[in-house]
Amino acid sequence: MKLQATSGSQNDKRLILLGIFSIAILFLIYSRFENPGITPDAISSIERLSAMFYLLLAISFGVIGIGLRKYQKRVAATGNQTAISMICNSTISKSAARTFIITFVIYGFFFSMTSGILVYQPEVIFSYHYGAEVPSAHITPCCGPIGYMPKFVAYLTEHVGIQIIPINLVLQVTVSYLVATNTALAVNAISITKKTGGLGSIGATTGLFIACPTCVGSFLSLFVGATSVVAFTVAVTELQTLFIAITIPILILTPFIISRKILKVQDQN
Repeated sequence: MKLQATSGSQNDKRLILLGIFSIAILFLIYSRFENPGITPDAISSIERLSAMFYLLLAISFGVIGIGLRKYQKRVAATGNQTAISMICNSTISKSAARTFIITFVIYGFFFSMTSGILVYQPEVIFSYHYGAEVPSAHITPCCGPIGYMPKFVAYLTEHVGIQIIPINLVLQVTVSYLVATNTALAVNAISITKKTGGLGSIGATTGLFIACPTCVGSFLSLFVGATSVVAFTVAVTELQTLFIAITIPILILTPFIISRKILKVQDQN
């Protein structure tokens, strides 16, 4: 039995690491194929390579997701009273899973809007201003910094489009997952507070406040005058990727802080 548990531990961790390393290697390999002097004859080959890039990226996300799910189930099944066990339990139960999925989807949509993945421009007609065929989709295989190519662009309607940049897609999935985990755990903490007390409203809602790093720009824009809103939006957009990357360690740390508080309250009661 212990051998099976050890084997399961190694398998789920290997899946997670395999997916993460696969994404990093994909970015590095593709960057070596980018060449501003690319010939027209090679464009079709690079476009096929770009399509393969996104297929392998999707597979890597799937491998990480499977590994994380197996890891959560295995740790939760141990029944240990630890912070990591509390986090895993708060994401696999039915009620927590519902909160997790809803938060993941809603926040993912919000992230798409604020990061420019989902584009809505009511004042612009894509076919007129950009000469685009609507509906249509294409991949821009070259050229840009590592992580920013290949770019996938789709025109869904005259005012709605999709622009996927690999690094933004990775950030969206990562941050949405962490936000959903924080929210599920915070909701669990709030329910415990109502039953037992002692956790404190601040401690119980910490995850809910920290769970929206992309909200900062939207919140601050409320205090900016109409004449400055365009310049402010541009400035926030340029800094948003960096800001979100900085908040990832906070989103990872916060569940441990909340879960330790929950365990302390439970021990006291």
